[in-house]
Amino acid sequence: MAKLLRKPQNELLKEGITCVHRVTEDNAPLHYVAFMMLDVKKGATYGKTLADMEVCIVALTGKITVRTENEVFEQIGTRKSVFEKIPTDSVYVGRGQRFEIAGESEMARVALCYSPTEKALPVRFIPASSNTIEARGKYQNRRLVHNILPDDSDVTDSVLVVEVYTEGGNFSSYPPHKHDQNNLPAESFLEESYYHEMNPAQGFVFQRVYTDDRSIDETMTVENRDMVLVPAGYHPVGVPDGYTSYYLNVMAGPERIWKFHNDPAHAWILDRK
Repeated sequence: MAKLLRKPQNELLKEGITCVHRVTEDNAPLHYVAFMMLDVKKGATYGKTLADMEVCIVALTGKITVRTENEVFEQIGTRKSVFEKIPTDSVYVGRGQRFEIAGESEMARVALCYSPTEKALPVRFIPASSNTIEARGKYQNRRLVHNILPDDSDVTDSVLVVEVYTEGGNFSSYPPHKHDQNNLPAESFLEESYYHEMNPAQGFVFQRVYTDDRSIDETMTVENRDMVLVPAGYHPVGVPDGYTSYYLNVMAGPERIWKFHNDPAHAWILDRK
């Protein structure tokens, strides 16, 4: 199996709480990005006190209530499936604070998007209505983007979070681009993770992660609810005909700015008439 491909682990943490994915510095080649995906049944709760991390809690599907030390956000979440293609609600919790997530629907999927930080920022609710929506690309490179925490957000210190939809027959994160050099203003260093879902669920996508010197070069068949880790390199995604791809991106690095560099071998496609 590819080193950068993660299959669902489906670890039962407690009654009603299943950890689908857990990505940490201890088990992954990432230093700035950590991630958990939880399946939370109605009435079940999951809590954690943050140390030197910040987190964006994304109500991926279903309804949840998020409690912090001084705030309660009740019945948040807007969709039963990510493929409704509408934005959803999130909550940002800063360093040193405690949060608790409670399931309010039969089943909720909750993404916990972490990054280390030295700043203690306040809790913020990120309503679905605040997500900017944009269409990117042309020809066979079209995708739809929901910006939850883009790089111009004032909510967070480090972590960036976006959702991307790509229809069958299209490529996403294409032409291949990277952001693995601290070379501003031309390029920033941001690690990245991809959490994938497919519609219909038996579908798959192909994702390649490669560097210029090919010290990293993996091409992966990615199935529903798999993850792909991008410590460095270009990272395009190809979607077969008949299926729709969804992925949740988490990015973080030394500076919270997204400046990418296209692979010169393939950048020519941008100039097509």
